[in-house]
Amino acid sequence: MSGNRTIGDEEASSGSGEDANMLDGHNKHQATTLHSGRRKRSRKATGDAIVDAMLEIAAASKMRATAIMRNEERFTISKCIRVLDEMQSVDQTIYFYALDLFENPSAREIFISLKNERRLAWLQGKFRASSNSAALVV
Repeated sequence: MSGNRTIGDEEASSGSGEDANMLDGHNKHQATTLHSGRRKRSRKATGDAIVDAMLEIAAASKMRATAIMRNEERFTISKCIRVLDEMQSVDQTIYFYALDLFENPSAREIFISLKNERRLAWLQGKFRASSNSAALVV
């Protein structure tokens, strides 16, 4: 009997085959939907990560700019001149040399960072070095 098929067997067989195909087709559609859903979530997660990274970069940049501004405020030309004016025994040549030197941000930072008793000696040394190098060029 296994070799002979009946009409009922064919119907059952074809019905189950169609059901299987429909299920497979339905499963394929569901799998595609699930896969594209994962892609959408993955894109959203990636987008969120990019936004977070950009916000971190912006915050770090703002902090850096603030730190630079604070640093510049500590070593302004006007602050250097105030300190220079408070110093004793600064002759006019050194005084005016110092004003030119204060155009350099590094020189301003060094000058302000030095202890009071070292500032004049530092200025005099810079002046001598400048004078010696100018004399060598002439």
